[in-house]
Amino acid sequence: MRWLDKCSAQAVTDALRVIAPELADDEISVREKFGEEDPEWWAASAMVGDRCVAKFAWSRPAALRVAHEIDVLEALTDLPSVPYVPEIVASSTDPLLLVTRRIHGTALFDIVDTIDRNHAGRQLATFLAALHDPTTLDRVEHSTGELAPALMQPATTETIREGFVRWIRPDQVAAVMRWCDWTDEVLATPAPQVLVHGDLHGGNQVWNADELQVIVDFETAGTAEPEYDLRAFPGTGPGVELLQYTSTHYRALTGRPLSAERIMAWHLRTTLADALWRCESGVPLPDHRTPSAWVADLSTRFTILGLTPT
Repeated sequence: MRWLDKCSAQAVTDALRVIAPELADDEISVREKFGEEDPEWWAASAMVGDRCVAKFAWSRPAALRVAHEIDVLEALTDLPSVPYVPEIVASSTDPLLLVTRRIHGTALFDIVDTIDRNHAGRQLATFLAALHDPTTLDRVEHSTGELAPALMQPATTETIREGFVRWIRPDQVAAVMRWCDWTDEVLATPAPQVLVHGDLHGGNQVWNADELQVIVDFETAGTAEPEYDLRAFPGTGPGVELLQYTSTHYRALTGRPLSAERIMAWHLRTTLADALWRCESGVPLPDHRTPSAWVADLSTRFTILGLTPT
């Protein structure tokens, strides 16, 4: 495996000349950078003209993640039963580059307040039901070898107990401690493992109005319980409607109910872990509100779902 030597349009062009020369003359626009101080995150994507998106890395840790995504997507491409998977135009590990067809649209975060959540939930459930089918994991592992657990594991409740409580109001501490105890109890029972996307938040979904176009960013795909893939859903939108509709359609498609308790246990760990690292790093929360406001949101979500975490 040979990753790119730097993050630049020229480096991407040089790689394209090797693996997809028909694209090498297109304008290259590097779209984003991650964690410049840490080689773990030395990866980015670039627009290749108006037709494609190229994903690349310039360090070994980041390159391993992109190479993993290539393996998973190539395996899923052979599985037409999984919808909304990116179309691979070209891929290589020497030089390391993943080129997929560009799909125009909008991130779910930007439109969730205006779409029909029932219709959206049906489409998301269709994707998840196909991805989580046990035969999908079997066929992917036949191609890639045994998959490791999903990479995006949120902080443990122990870390949250020790670090998060100093960022919230004193009157909220007891509730957060109680929720952490409840989360430990809920997740103590093992659950069946399936293939999961691993980072299925709204920014990794491309929509055109009410129609889901593609799910992107499979770098963290691996094995976990089905509920793990829905851990961001309770916080997507003004309420939990999208989660409820997705769960209803998922059960209709698979015959298997999703556990609201397990989803919320993962959601609590994910939400408070995200708030904790941002507070400790001096990074604003995504909505520029306070950790106390996030705790209040969690309380509301528990209430709407009829859960009493004690």
